[in-house]
Amino acid sequence: MNKPIKHGSWGTTTDYRDLLRQIAEIGPALEANATADEESGELTAATFALLKPLRMSHIFAAESLGGAQLRPTQGLELLEAITWYSGAAGWVSMVHCCIGAMSAAFLPDSAVDRLFAPGTDNRFSGQGAPLGMLKKVDGGYRLNGKWSYGSGFSHATYSHSAAFVDDGTGKPAKDDKGNVIIMCAHAPISQHKQLGNWDVLGLGGTGSIDYAAEDVFIADDLVFPILTAPPLRQKEFFSLGVVGLAAIGHTGWALGTGRRMLDEIAKFARSKSGRAGLIGESEKFWHDYGRAEARYRAARAFVFEVWRDIEATVEAGNSVSTRQISFVHLAKSEIHEVGVDICNFAYRAGGGASLRAGVIQRTFREMMVAANHFTIAPSIVTSAGRDIGGLWSDRTWQFYDLIEKK
Repeated sequence: MNKPIKHGSWGTTTDYRDLLRQIAEIGPALEANATADEESGELTAATFALLKPLRMSHIFAAESLGGAQLRPTQGLELLEAITWYSGAAGWVSMVHCCIGAMSAAFLPDSAVDRLFAPGTDNRFSGQGAPLGMLKKVDGGYRLNGKWSYGSGFSHATYSHSAAFVDDGTGKPAKDDKGNVIIMCAHAPISQHKQLGNWDVLGLGGTGSIDYAAEDVFIADDLVFPILTAPPLRQKEFFSLGVVGLAAIGHTGWALGTGRRMLDEIAKFARSKSGRAGLIGESEKFWHDYGRAEARYRAARAFVFEVWRDIEATVEAGNSVSTRQISFVHLAKSEIHEVGVDICNFAYRAGGGASLRAGVIQRTFREMMVAANHFTIAPSIVTSAGRDIGGLWSDRTWQFYDLIEKK
């Protein structure tokens, strides 16, 4: 009774509800460690030891690769649950989850056979902006470059770094259509220089450092074309592409953050003394809280409507459409915008208490940082609106641009 329905597109050996129970068990410790994580500038060893058994980097990888092969909606719930306890732990988990899925989707079989071999437990972190250069050599490439925002980098085992391919003259090579060639390169974390530079407003515990590669060898099979990579396995699901997979992570994180702030300000208002006692008796506060709760639930319902539609497409054996990716972007943006409004409401309602170290202050800062991420850029929503409104219905998504079909 209540046994989940199984489909061929999804795994059968891992029940994500068991993972949710594990998160509930470790959650109080994740929350207790949040201050120490922020002070250290990355997840502490104690925090990462709690997260590691979840193997978030493998939740979307195929069971044949040792992964859980979960549905996207299940991944969203897992990330939402971790983030509720700790924004930094949720952020690192979502980075490892999404980049792990990309590696499992787009790298050639020979590379996947190594990186996902039985007994391995690799985690992937890095930057998808092309800030490096790959120069062709026998058997592979030499990688040079410097990247920022390597979230969870020190807790990963392999990097994921976008770079132009050198045309032999030091300039970016182009394909036969005149487009620059951008590859995503993978190398052991130990082969990079970790440069720090993570002194920020919020999400300080994510360790989203700068890092560099200096003449690092990259084997031929440890790259894939990040703009145009075809899925090499689980083809219907991974037709989401790099951007669609990243959207799962950012959306799940925002779900957990918005929910936590609503819960925290309601808890504050229920207490009996001081400012909390005053707002607990305020008609305006509870009206505004009710509206915030309604907006959050509406945005969350939109998120799951969009992703359940994608699951149905995958189960029917079809690739994800341009229109579906447009809705993915809208849902991702909306849950962040709602989260920002919730955090502003809670911060103002909490008065002086919001200034003090604690969950309200930390969650406010973290949401403001997340809302500035380039994956939530207004231009992406504008393009999605043009597609859904019928103006750009003849275009297709390439990375974060809605381009004319060629």
